[in-house]
Amino acid sequence: MHGMSSSLPSRRCLVCNAVERIDEGRVWPTGWQCPACGHVVPQAAGIPLFAPELADSVNGFDPKDFAYLAEHEPGHFWFVARNLLLVGLADKFFPQARRFLEIGCGTGFALSAFARSRRWERLVGSELHPAGLAYARQRLPSEVEFVQMDARDIPAVAAFDLTGAFDVIEHIADDEAVLRALRAATQTGGGTIIAVPQHPWLWSRADEIAHHERRYRRGELEAKLQRAGFDVLFSSSFTSLLLPLMAASRLAPRSSSADDEDAYEFGLGSLANGALLAVLRAEVRLTLAGVRWPAGGSRVVVARAV
Repeated sequence: MHGMSSSLPSRRCLVCNAVERIDEGRVWPTGWQCPACGHVVPQAAGIPLFAPELADSVNGFDPKDFAYLAEHEPGHFWFVARNLLLVGLADKFFPQARRFLEIGCGTGFALSAFARSRRWERLVGSELHPAGLAYARQRLPSEVEFVQMDARDIPAVAAFDLTGAFDVIEHIADDEAVLRALRAATQTGGGTIIAVPQHPWLWSRADEIAHHERRYRRGELEAKLQRAGFDVLFSSSFTSLLLPLMAASRLAPRSSSADDEDAYEFGLGSLANGALLAVLRAEVRLTLAGVRWPAGGSRVVVARAV
């Protein structure tokens, strides 16, 4: 088992690093026991726990925010448009992919868009916080697999032909450890899609509320992906057309009351939300048609594992 080729889809024991080939079924069956060292992965409510000591801690994200996200994501212009872009990029660059892992899947809003986009052989959502997975399970079909893990140490080798992290790695101090773990979990020739907040000059109270470690400089994520073993296929800003509005909103003086904090990204009426969604829908169409935006609130990069 220790000598197994890393090109074969395998699960990995986090205690002894032994690998076991995945033939069919779930990547991480509930109650999985390592055949080499005998370690049994604990579980809660049918979800394997690979980092139980970090579960639902305020570690890069406050789990109490999941309820608010679950309520507001489905109609919010930014989340809806981001899903259109992410799924569009997956369809454009990796149309044959059938085994997808999203790390930091939260309430499952993005994962649900991927689930609807094609027929998958394996669809997995991972999250540090089981509180988020409770919402994700309600959104996704029963065959979708969920797992609690630390994204810096993914217990899989070449198990997926597409992976993704959508506004996740900016919450993690060692983001390059996450990218290396994603590379190990992605088969050679497969791909990854990463979305992050962009432009350090946009840093504001909203980033502090969201427990961000950083906003990315242009070229920073691409360089980190290359160091992790990926070739960049696509890179563009997102929310470019709304950047002046976003800058005005983020950088304007305001109070720091709890009500303001809750409303920071969501305090829009339906008319304004609809108008902003129309703008971003147009931006996504242009992006998928080949336009690359030099500046914007987010950066989205597609890369191939080499």
